[in-house]
Amino acid sequence: MITHKKSIKQNNPATKVKPEIVPAHRMQELPEYVFGRLNAEKQRRRSEGVDIIDFGMGNPDMPASRDAVDKIRDVLEDDKSHRYARATGIPHLLLAVSDHYRDVYGVTLDSETEIISTIGSKEGLSHLSLALLGPGDTCVVPEPYFPVHMWSAVIAGAEVFNIPVSDDANELIRSMETLPARPKVLYLNYPHNPTGTTVDLPFFEKMVEWCRSESVILIHDFAYKDITFGDYRAPSVMQVPGATDITVEFFTMSKSYNMAGWRCGFCVGNSEIIAMLSRIKAFFDYGMFTPIQVAAIVSLRKDQSEVRALARKYEARRNTLIDGLSRAGWQVPLERGAMFVWAPIPESCREMGSYRFAEWLLDEAEVLVTPGTGFGKAGEGWVRMSLVENTHRIRQACRQIHRALKSM
Repeated sequence: MITHKKSIKQNNPATKVKPEIVPAHRMQELPEYVFGRLNAEKQRRRSEGVDIIDFGMGNPDMPASRDAVDKIRDVLEDDKSHRYARATGIPHLLLAVSDHYRDVYGVTLDSETEIISTIGSKEGLSHLSLALLGPGDTCVVPEPYFPVHMWSAVIAGAEVFNIPVSDDANELIRSMETLPARPKVLYLNYPHNPTGTTVDLPFFEKMVEWCRSESVILIHDFAYKDITFGDYRAPSVMQVPGATDITVEFFTMSKSYNMAGWRCGFCVGNSEIIAMLSRIKAFFDYGMFTPIQVAAIVSLRKDQSEVRALARKYEARRNTLIDGLSRAGWQVPLERGAMFVWAPIPESCREMGSYRFAEWLLDEAEVLVTPGTGFGKAGEGWVRMSLVENTHRIRQACRQIHRALKSM
């Protein structure tokens, strides 16, 4: 009986010391994900009845096309569609991507060896970093950067070099040639998030030529390929002859087709790299839900006039925002693409720094923006504004910002 009582006492949770949960070393290298913190603060204030105008996360506010929604509903009725799908993407979807590149960019891609579906581009980029990079490897990520480009490489164990974002290929190449080690991988992203920087095809021709000569793998994030303004159309790096020797490109249904929450993306290009991504993904996921894949086929095969109409809406929003900020005395440069405005902090507020200024706008103007430091040290002095509110709300935000700035 004494032994039994002692045993009970030892197993009493109240008498035990709480064990320490130790994260992996890589977790100590990761910063707090700024978008999560901002969203939490936005939701807290909205729950208190504060009408926050949200220029934070690049989360499209417009719906996917009715054709895509109707198709996913139809496919859901087929019990077979609830099973695991082919992890690399169902054949008809990969053919639709191949046809899209042929029709839009004049590029021929083998749908079975040069295209793979991904669960959004972030998943694909992250797993490709694991497939290509590890301790002892180096890569280059231009800064400011979209976080997954930087931190997926860090998680993989690689050493990351940052160079300034530029639309001048010669400038990028000079920056890389001054690095202490030739990189294994170079990440590019045009139209660029967060700065909106755009390039023309000769830029990619020079970058592909340099990467081929130096055996540097080029990964291009083409998430905003269709969000372009005026007469400008973003080129695909795949349009460069020989690009598939060393290059892959990611694009996604998220922005062009308002399917962000559907998590549907693709990686196209070099067949060896595609095979590596397929191999590592086999250990992590079973691919996209079949109804989403079928709905993506419908969107890709439709007349792309809806996509251009969407870009015009973003252009109108951009113009409304920049005009409104200008009237408030806040001058912002005009870019040719992406669904963001990359704005230097007004001179009168420059000493605050990006994060404090974003907090100040939230407090004083009830407008949420993303501090530039969420995109690396080079983002200090800037904020990013996503064009995810309608023009009426944008005008309202500009009035509130104007009042806040004037009160200073």
